[in-house]
Amino acid sequence: MTNTQRTTKSAKSTTGTATADKTYDGFTEEERGAMKERAKELKATSRRGSRTAKADGDTEVRAKIAEMPEADRAIAERIHDIVRTSAPDLAPKLWYGMPAYARDGKVVCFFQSAQKFKTRYATLGFSDLAKLDDGTMWPSAYALAELNADDEARIGELIKRAAG
Repeated sequence: MTNTQRTTKSAKSTTGTATADKTYDGFTEEERGAMKERAKELKATSRRGSRTAKADGDTEVRAKIAEMPEADRAIAERIHDIVRTSAPDLAPKLWYGMPAYARDGKVVCFFQSAQKFKTRYATLGFSDLAKLDDGTMWPSAYALAELNADDEARIGELIKRAAG
């Protein structure tokens, strides 16, 4: 058997195993999609200056929100308005294809649609840069099924604290 034949046989058996095995622990289709979106975001950011990125961020975030299913879109629009009002210094941007809000280019918080990874609820998440420290343990993400006035007020306060 030649090296070429071994390589071909090896590639066939690897491919066959991966497709036949339904318990594959690699990245899901949604995770791979998010990584591809992040690569596009980084490429686009490197092509344009930081001033242009800030101007385009709001437009890109609003466009991404508009693509969401109605239930997530309604929540995302409110989150966007709350962040822009509570912490106007945070710049909107896309992060792994999700609306996010950053300080000095670093994500502080983000909104993850339930559709993004096929979960049962949307999520408002905070990075380690968010100033939400409270003792030795505190939440860094919140499940959002819907929003009422009390939720919006609490989110506003969280965003203000997170932005520092």
